[in-house]
Amino acid sequence: MKPGTPLERLTRELSATIARTSIAYGLIEPKDRIAIAVSGGKDSYGLLHLLLNLRRRLPFEVHFVAVHVSQGQPGTDPAPLRRWLEGIQVPFEIVVQDTYSVVLRHVREGDTACSACARLRRGILYTTAERLGCNKLALGHHREDTLATLMMNLFYCGKIQAMPPKYRTDDGRFDVIRPLSEIAEGHLRTLSSLAGFPIIPCALCSGQEDHKRRKMNALLDDLEKEHPQIKQVMLGALRNVRPTHLWDKTVVRGPRDL
Repeated sequence: MKPGTPLERLTRELSATIARTSIAYGLIEPKDRIAIAVSGGKDSYGLLHLLLNLRRRLPFEVHFVAVHVSQGQPGTDPAPLRRWLEGIQVPFEIVVQDTYSVVLRHVREGDTACSACARLRRGILYTTAERLGCNKLALGHHREDTLATLMMNLFYCGKIQAMPPKYRTDDGRFDVIRPLSEIAEGHLRTLSSLAGFPIIPCALCSGQEDHKRRKMNALLDDLEKEHPQIKQVMLGALRNVRPTHLWDKTVVRGPRDL
């Protein structure tokens, strides 16, 4: 990667964004051992690429281990991912578990398999991260994932909830972090193209993207045409909550709301 190339410039820019997010929410801290979920898609490749770049600039020591869950989808081959991980010389583990058959047995005809597949994969990632002695698990959710989740919860579930940059698992085993929370999906798409990540297609995901999530992303894109900064404004709103102006009596009010 030559100095000044488009790939290097974009890598520096996005790594700086991750650094700011990490400082704000305590994502990466001294002595952390972080399992990085690498699915084989552009987002998770970008996550690992950027975290490795950021680590070279940290004033403290952290350890990374990449984890890929091979779920038995027909036509998928983790070999290109394995070669890529070997090439960048990062510790990794490929966990082979056939969740594909499980998903097909339990998803009703006409429903998407994404949520069921994600739950099974997340469980495997949790177990693997614990076995590897990790105190954190990093996922590749980006800005658009966060905003689409916020809108889906608002429109379909009747609650105000998004994807936090960091949260503790219910059982208290470790923290789940989302270093890409403030990075636009379009930048990750460009990064993937410039870096030539060996994308592994998913037989379940192809053509089965969640219909509601797709509608939310389309709505956001339409709004962005009229208001180019709307996604950043919405992201900022998640940091600018006024509990006294909501209806939930269980929300703890801070000094600024008194």
